[in-house]
Formats: sequence, C-alpha cells, structure tokens
Amino acid sequence: MKGILSLLRLKTSGPKPAEESGDSVFFTTAFAGQGVDDSMLVPWEARAVEIGAKRLPTSRGGKLLQGLWAKDKYMAHLDKDAVERMERFFEFASIPSGRDVIRQDEYGNFMVVLLTGTIAVDRVQPWGEHLRLAETRPGDILGEMSLLDSGIRFSACTTLTDCEIAVLSAEAMDEMMSKDPQLAASLVALLARKLSLRLRVVSARLSENQK
Repeated sequence: MKGILSLLRLKTSGPKPAEESGDSVFFTTAFAGQGVDDSMLVPWEARAVEIGAKRLPTSRGGKLLQGLWAKDKYMAHLDKDAVERMERFFEFASIPSGRDVIRQDEYGNFMVVLLTGTIAVDRVQPWGEHLRLAETRPGDILGEMSLLDSGIRFSACTTLTDCEIAVLSAEAMDEMMSKDPQLAASLVALLARKLSLRLRVVSARLSENQK
C-alpha cells in the first residue's frame, strides 16, 4: 500500500522526470510483477460475459453512484464534481441473481461498487468450513484489495438478487492516474481507509468463529 501512495505522490507533485511523464501502467503491470501471467488473470471483460452482465447507461449508474457515495462517511470526501469526473472511468452493469461476480482464490484486476441489490460475501476456510462474512448493501465496495495489492481474491462475491454495479478496472485506474492524478490519489486513500476498517471487522469475525 505504501508503494501505491508513494507513486501517487510522485504523480501529483512537482516536475516529472522524462521517464515518468508517460501514461501510468502501475496497476496494469502489477500482477505480472508478482509472477501472475495473463492466463491466470480474470479481467472484468471475461467475467461480464460469463455471468451475463448487461451494460447499464452511465446516466443511471453515475446518478446511483453519486447518491450512495454522498451518504458514505468516507467516500463523501469526494464532492459531486469529483464523482462526476470519476464516472467516465467506471463501467456500469446489471447482473442477474445467483452469479459469481468474484470468486475466491482467483486473480482479478477489478473492483466493484454495489449500486442496487444484495451480494453475499463467502469464504471457504482451509479446513472446508463455509463461512458467510457479509451480505452487502448498496454503496459497499468489493474486490478493491486485489486491485490495490495484486493479490489473490480472499472471498467469493455472489449476487443474491438482481444487482446493478459499477466496475473499476486496473486499466481504468491507470487512465485516471494519467489524466486526473489528484482524483486517483484521493480515491486510493479513501479505498485504503475503508479496506482497513473492513479487514478489522473480518478479522474479528474469523477469530470469533475459531473459538
């Protein structure tokens, strides 16, 4: 996480050396840097086809995203103008119930914001126990940990109802860093705060389950 924030500081401050003046590839190359080749990676484009996702108009998706983040104590730090600028980097989609948006132990380079509906977050423990970690509500963010650290997915996320979502890919994150670095820096900082809080909750839940 420190590496991500350090890079964002470089992109948002002072004159840039020539080698740093091009487009960002920080997120799109991160998995390869950890030995994950393309055959192991599950991008949103492939998952969308697999689960029958349908494109949602940006006018609707953006309006839902603005409304939800305006009520979130962390994401509300992004004002309306910032969220509107961010909308062009997201893809918006509708998904039927009973579909795996994210699967445990896969490599995926996208995160999801739930706009409507309910998504279950489940984990199969190493000893085989099936544990439900959460049933998410609109506004919740899923999969951001793998987007930020290029690690394996910790849990599975399955739609319990028909859902509408906003998707941010590694490619879109790099585009944001290149075209609007201050906005990207703000988003990464807020995601890190929300992720830290959620990991503390999950850790406590897992500890209780082992007692």
